[in-house]
Amino acid sequence: QVQLVESGGGLVQAGESLRLSCAAPGSIFSRSNMRWYRQAPGKQRELVALITAGGGTNYPDFAKGRFTISRDNAKNQVYLQMNSLKPDDTGVYFCNAVRINLSTRPEYWGQGTQVTVSS
Repeated sequence: QVQLVESGGGLVQAGESLRLSCAAPGSIFSRSNMRWYRQAPGKQRELVALITAGGGTNYPDFAKGRFTISRDNAKNQVYLQMNSLKPDDTGVYFCNAVRINLSTRPEYWGQGTQVTVSS
């Protein structure tokens, strides 16, 4: 059972920063596109950031300019640097991996890490 492990969540005030980390097994990491999603109470899970296996990144509008996704292939980790946090950023943040070297594109998830931003 492949498992991703997130860390770095916590309680911060509006305007502060947090850095999330996600560790993945080496057997899948380098050949996976990695994503961060989040889910606020009562809302659907939404994409926060994407980094491809080749290092390309993409963000939805709400994350542009505030969030930065990066990866360290030597450590098999992906990171999400979140700056200028807002109360609307509160939610559980999930790490996701999609293996792109297999035709079935298997997908893996972490358990999530809670981020709470107080006003």
